[in-house]
Amino acid sequence: MHYAELAKARDELTGPGGAFEIVPVAVGGINVRAYRHALPDVRALWQSTGAFAERTYLVYGDERLTYAQAHTRVNAIGAWLAAQGIGPGDRVAIAMRNYPEWMLIYWACVSTGIAVVGMNAWWTPEEMAYALTDSAPKALFLDAERFDRYKEIAEPPAGLRLVGVRMRGAEPGVTDLADVLAHGGALPDVAIDPDADACIFYTSGTTGFPKGAQLTHRGCITNLFNMLYAGASTARAVQLATGVEPPATAPVPVSLLTTPLFHVTANNCGAYATTAAGGTIVLMYRWDAGEALRIIAKERVTSIGGVPVMARELINHPDFATTDVSSLTAMSGGGAQVPPDLVHKIEDKVASARPSTGYGMTETCGIITSVSGDFFVDKPDSAGPAMPAYEAKCVDDAGNTVAPDEIGELWVKGAAVIKGYINRPEATAASITDGWLHTGDIARIDEDGFIFIVDRKKDMVLRGGENVYCAEVEAAIYRHAAVAECCVFGVPDHRLGEEVAVAVVLKPGESLDEAALRSFCGSLISNYKVPRHIWFMAEALPRNASGKFLRRELRDRLAKDLPAA
Repeated sequence: MHYAELAKARDELTGPGGAFEIVPVAVGGINVRAYRHALPDVRALWQSTGAFAERTYLVYGDERLTYAQAHTRVNAIGAWLAAQGIGPGDRVAIAMRNYPEWMLIYWACVSTGIAVVGMNAWWTPEEMAYALTDSAPKALFLDAERFDRYKEIAEPPAGLRLVGVRMRGAEPGVTDLADVLAHGGALPDVAIDPDADACIFYTSGTTGFPKGAQLTHRGCITNLFNMLYAGASTARAVQLATGVEPPATAPVPVSLLTTPLFHVTANNCGAYATTAAGGTIVLMYRWDAGEALRIIAKERVTSIGGVPVMARELINHPDFATTDVSSLTAMSGGGAQVPPDLVHKIEDKVASARPSTGYGMTETCGIITSVSGDFFVDKPDSAGPAMPAYEAKCVDDAGNTVAPDEIGELWVKGAAVIKGYINRPEATAASITDGWLHTGDIARIDEDGFIFIVDRKKDMVLRGGENVYCAEVEAAIYRHAAVAECCVFGVPDHRLGEEVAVAVVLKPGESLDEAALRSFCGSLISNYKVPRHIWFMAEALPRNASGKFLRRELRDRLAKDLPAA
């Protein structure tokens, strides 16, 4: 394989005068790696897309918006927010499905210095209430389903402006988005600090409440340049090795976004990259493999990204063999490790497309690594090399760097690492040390700089791309009066990678069944966090000498009784 050429491409592209030249930049008093030629803020990115005025930007079913139409609506939303006295330094929350309006509201906010609070569309009213109180937005844009949940909040935040999107009808106290758009006007002319928050994305917490990660303008733009670099470096390495010149003009991308826009996978990666290239973003109401195949054929989709299970369900769908998928050039997986067998299936069954993946976190505004094409096929169990805007190392429990190919916790440092968690200084301090982010993943780095994720240090279940922290689920279960103790863990699942499972010990004389416990949990936490597998134990749960549950021992002992996929 062309690993020497890949290293040479990196040196060319990131060295002095290179398109992706890396320079040190002081952020919060700490020097980190950054791109010399990066855009100053997200506003500059959005404004640059005015050059694509006549191209189709957003597609949703039969609805289509050009870049020119999108700019008109973004300008109107920004002008309306300014008229409400909402501006730089304020926050605006979005709680809705992947409608086109999500992106329009997002660009309007970040282009006027307002931080977007991306609210998980699956949150319960209690979870919504927590995030609204925690982030204190000045306005909330929400669709009909989220409005129904909002109405169940016992004490909604005072003074919060509500804007309805695709509502079923007029609602008291709710401004319809149509009225916002009718306001018209231009984007306010504002100056934006690169280290100001662009968005707040919540990630599940270990204490029962999610943490609001602060993604800065610098971080979001750095992630965009990381993705641009990934494509450029792979193409240059192949050119150096084979002499084959890449196309003089890159084709305009048509991307099918299948994961929620309140995650970095869809927003910071999929939407940013496609928008920057003047491409078309195709959105779906919910994931359906058959519908996705129909859309790929109709819209001539060039790339589809999402959690690995989506690529697997596409390939295994009965309509796959008879659907024209020849427009596809890339099938990517993120949010979870791509199984090696799936890498080879993509390579074998989709003649026009190459497999790719990016490993990253909310806390890194997107990707840490990226790998595609021949390099991914050659090392299908790897997440790829760290992007040049990062320093990366594996450390032991004392924080000492381990030797190459030895296992340790992966730490990364760079301009894309978040500022911290809002209102959670203790969580910030525990996760970031002198600019180094503790990923919580156990990894090794080989001689080519490729990173291999081998385990998880954090007590977390990665379910279909959603992080589910064991402590959060346990906190909900412990609120049931019949529960004496419980231990949550992940078990293998052929579709989602992992599923949530729990071992429960009841108090003497109490009774409880699986259905009742799931129903109770569903009233407190999002459905994707509710345990699918429940074991009621007759004896106390095993603990170590310090009193902690032996989570892995329980998992290994109980999971063996699960039926094979």
